[in-house]
Amino acid sequence: LEVMTERLRREYNLTVKVGRPQVAYRETLTAQGTAEGRFVRQIGGHGHYGHVRLRVEPLPAGSGIECRNEARPLEVPSQFVPSVEQGAREACQVGPVAGYPLIDLRIVLTGGSCHEVDSSDVAFRAAGAMALNDAVERAKPILLEPYMVIEVTCPEECVGAIIADLSSRRGHMLELGIRGNGRVVPARVALAELFGYATTLRSLTSGRGTFSMQFSHYE
Repeated sequence: LEVMTERLRREYNLTVKVGRPQVAYRETLTAQGTAEGRFVRQIGGHGHYGHVRLRVEPLPAGSGIECRNEARPLEVPSQFVPSVEQGAREACQVGPVAGYPLIDLRIVLTGGSCHEVDSSDVAFRAAGAMALNDAVERAKPILLEPYMVIEVTCPEECVGAIIADLSSRRGHMLELGIRGNGRVVPARVALAELFGYATTLRSLTSGRGTFSMQFSHYE
């Protein structure tokens, strides 16, 4: 990226604004939460009525977002259930802790009420979003950060310095290996601690170390 931005400046005379890399945090739940959302509005001469009750609960890591309908048809007619789900899923894009997307939770539609004339898809979508936001607030949400698996290949004499540096970056060391005449130092490290690591590695190994990394999990 630094090379490319320099080319933009030098070859195209562009002013480039460069910010620090950002970490893609996520949010999830640690408990169950229940809430209801009620949307009653008069818009353009038409009434809009939607009322739902939701329960949210945490799921194991990697489960994504699961939706389930346990409401009776008389409370939430089947044609409005997809609208409730849509509103709830849209609300999951902005979590309550720091505004990052929510992951690994189950959304259960448990009930609600409708109006035979004024109920609409718009109203139930809005009610679903309102209920989801309130339920998540009560479900003890937490922030998750991405962890990477990093593999450093370096000469034998640099292994100690590499391990010490990764440990200072909140790294969890894995089993050491051998590759050719060098050693492989694998670890799980928070992505936030790895920005600028290439420069540090060159310094620690006098330019003889290389590394690769890939996403592992959120923690």
